[in-house]
Amino acid sequence: MAVVEKTQAPQPPAHVAIIMDGNGRWAMARGLPRAAGHRQGAEAVRRAVRSAAELGVGYLTLFGFSSENWRRPLSEVDDLMGLLRFYLRREIAELHANNVRLRVIGDRGKLPADIVALIENAEALTAGNGGLSLIIALSYGSRQEIAEAMRRIAQKVAAGDLAPAQIDEELVGAHLQTADIPDPDLIVRTSGEKRISNFLLWQAAYAEFVFLDTLWPDFAHEHFEEAIREFHRRERRYGAAVG
Repeated sequence: MAVVEKTQAPQPPAHVAIIMDGNGRWAMARGLPRAAGHRQGAEAVRRAVRSAAELGVGYLTLFGFSSENWRRPLSEVDDLMGLLRFYLRREIAELHANNVRLRVIGDRGKLPADIVALIENAEALTAGNGGLSLIIALSYGSRQEIAEAMRRIAQKVAAGDLAPAQIDEELVGAHLQTADIPDPDLIVRTSGEKRISNFLLWQAAYAEFVFLDTLWPDFAHEHFEEAIREFHRRERRYGAAVG
């Protein structure tokens, strides 16, 4: 009698990062204000967090609001800030109950003080959780992050605490906001756009990219699975030759 060997399912990517794009187009296609698209986008965030945990992803980073987004009309920025307040107040208890750790990267100096307080409270509440790590990038720009890291390194050199010869990739990475977070294995962008938009430039050096035509408010579990299936079809060589 032949013995049938069970094939082991491939491990999910440890860190998935998502550029959430398409809220405005989703709303426009339905004759709705952009704020309606952002509200539906918040529901997609809930689905994505749940899917990441179910699929065994360890880290999920969501690009929520870029440093460039401050240039949008004031009314839209106000709507986004209001939605962020609502999310932080409504979702944190559930995230905590599901053992999710919340972290926020980005320039908090530009955020309203009450939102910064909500973020700090949420991070403190969930700091001890050992399940999914949810990282939300708010008022975030990767070039700004790298420039700030360079300033801090330069200050250490100027003070005599660091020699220029000691500056290497590991040191630079240690001065980024993601210092203790593994680099993303997979970066997903929705809405059909194929660009990185100043997101995790340093950290994405060896990430696989998957671009989905789906608008972010329609993003569901099957789209997350689709992106991971495509990730598993890739051969990750990290610059090495094959064969």
